[in-house]
Amino acid sequence: MKAFVLEHGELKVKEMNEPIAGPHEVVVALRTAGLNRRDLYIPNRMGNDKDALILGSDGAGVIEAVGEAVTRVRAGDEVIINPSLRWYDNSDAPPKDFDILGMPDHGTFAEKIALSEEQVEKKPSHLSWEEAGVFALAALTGYRALFTQGKIKAGETVFIPGAGSGVATYLIAFAKNAGARVIVSSRSEDKRNKAKEHGADIALDTNSDWEKELVNETIDLVIDSVGAATFNRSLEVLKKGGRIVIFGATTDDSIDFNLRAFFYGQYKLLGSTMGSRQELQATLKHMENYQMHPVVDRTFTLDEAQAAFDYLKESKQFGKIALQL
Repeated sequence: MKAFVLEHGELKVKEMNEPIAGPHEVVVALRTAGLNRRDLYIPNRMGNDKDALILGSDGAGVIEAVGEAVTRVRAGDEVIINPSLRWYDNSDAPPKDFDILGMPDHGTFAEKIALSEEQVEKKPSHLSWEEAGVFALAALTGYRALFTQGKIKAGETVFIPGAGSGVATYLIAFAKNAGARVIVSSRSEDKRNKAKEHGADIALDTNSDWEKELVNETIDLVIDSVGAATFNRSLEVLKKGGRIVIFGATTDDSIDFNLRAFFYGQYKLLGSTMGSRQELQATLKHMENYQMHPVVDRTFTLDEAQAAFDYLKESKQFGKIALQL
């Protein structure tokens, strides 16, 4: 089968052996897969001395074969891949054996994948294959950050720095569904306009004076994945006693901030990563209840995977990038 792999430090399309289902596994013939920023970082984490690894965490397809002990699904079922490995029930933090699909296990940028029957969920019928293939990682991340950790309530205001990411597009929709007011920021005027088209109440220029722009707003919750470039600026506009949830750091992992101002402000700082199968099932139910559709920016073929990586690296997208398999 054809796959997009990282082999000895080189990204390339390569023929790989077709997977075979173990007793508790299924083989999914993938229709589409979704890129995530995580995929860009794996080459640096893997080094240049490893054999071919199929990249990719998100995907959707049709179950082609099932192992002899499989009971949850059957051949012919249309499913999405749950990239959150071995985290089944909601908990304060992932279990010790938690991993994300696509390293060290083979991922979804291939025509087929074999994985545990516990890692697939029924594809919502209202989603296209492109939408289903880009769904799970970003939607699950956003759902846990906003609801489980952020505990958003109707009537509250949430601020989301970085309006164009896949997670941000889900956060906007989830928050509006929950009855919250949504404020975002972006350096791109186009992305600010698109964020407002998708439900954001206010879209700020990242380079503007946030304190001045938001002087008449009360920010109850900040959901931030930018990191060092926005953390302190976000704290400055967060109300006293407000919550800030961090699920990523696309600029820098390390920051300096004023502890005295932090504890005087009685702020609440929470980390968030991915989510459990229980939360993914809640996300799917939310998507179906509100007939939500993921925002797909562009679709590439598997042979164009390198071009898709380059497009993501340049942060040109608003929403998700799909691979057609």
